[in-house]
Amino acid sequence: MLRQRTLGRPVAVQGIGLHSGAPVELKLEPAPADSGIVFCRTDLPPPNRVTSHAAAVGDTQMASTLSSGSVRVATVEHLMSALSGLGIDNALVGVNAAEIPIMDGSAASFVYLIHSAGIAEQDQPKRFVEVTAPIEVRDGEKYARLEPYFGFRLSFSIDFQHPAIDQTGQKVELDFAQTSFLDEIARARTFGFMRDVDRLRAKGLAQGGSLRNAIVMDDRRILNKGGLRQTNEFAMHKALDAIGDLYLLGRPLLAHYSAYKSGHGLNNQLLRALSQQTHAWRERVFDRLSDAPAAWARQWSWQ
Repeated sequence: MLRQRTLGRPVAVQGIGLHSGAPVELKLEPAPADSGIVFCRTDLPPPNRVTSHAAAVGDTQMASTLSSGSVRVATVEHLMSALSGLGIDNALVGVNAAEIPIMDGSAASFVYLIHSAGIAEQDQPKRFVEVTAPIEVRDGEKYARLEPYFGFRLSFSIDFQHPAIDQTGQKVELDFAQTSFLDEIARARTFGFMRDVDRLRAKGLAQGGSLRNAIVMDDRRILNKGGLRQTNEFAMHKALDAIGDLYLLGRPLLAHYSAYKSGHGLNNQLLRALSQQTHAWRERVFDRLSDAPAAWARQWSWQ
């Protein structure tokens, strides 16, 4: 049986919020089967929890933010991407602020944290959402789409019209039967432009952004001393974001996701459309690993 996964033990890390600039303590803990990824605001009195789900996304400006009543946890997408990439179904995420720490701007620190905790299999089957009919949402020229596919495939195109980005390619095609989240996706960092800094900070955003946790560009070039970590880092980071956004469905997808200039808002609209159109998906479990898509057979070989 392809089983659900949780963490082997609690682990913790400290950082700062990308948008708040405030110190943040993050703790990841094991959670029971079928509980999902649950966020707990340890700085608030109960009830102080929100479960990751498409309907719980209340704000998508510059990040994906979960909310339930007065409980709010922002910038969850990089952590969710790491949890998805390592196949973690159930975890309790404790955070003492309204934002997940940005770390180095990628998912790599969260991957390291999860590996430090270890991964434990549980006694319940892993439950997939298998897309059985196409679903698409649009906003002008932008779109995000899910189509049937026995596995998980991702096609993402960006269009920023900047010299540094033009040189690196603005499209990625990934099939997780061959692609390693750890080796090819996890280290891709978020990015931004110097021309936007004052405008964002006037809105209370990007207060903690710096060259330590983002790729920063002026009108012509990359300002980070070390340059890029990989040639397609810009487009790959957008793919990383999309993986995290899609995992807010609450279960892993069997589907082909394709998008053009999509962001957190459009990704969430896509998940909400899928949830509402029950004819377009079904739950799927696998009694034998050999029956599962190659993407998850590959994932289950990782330790």
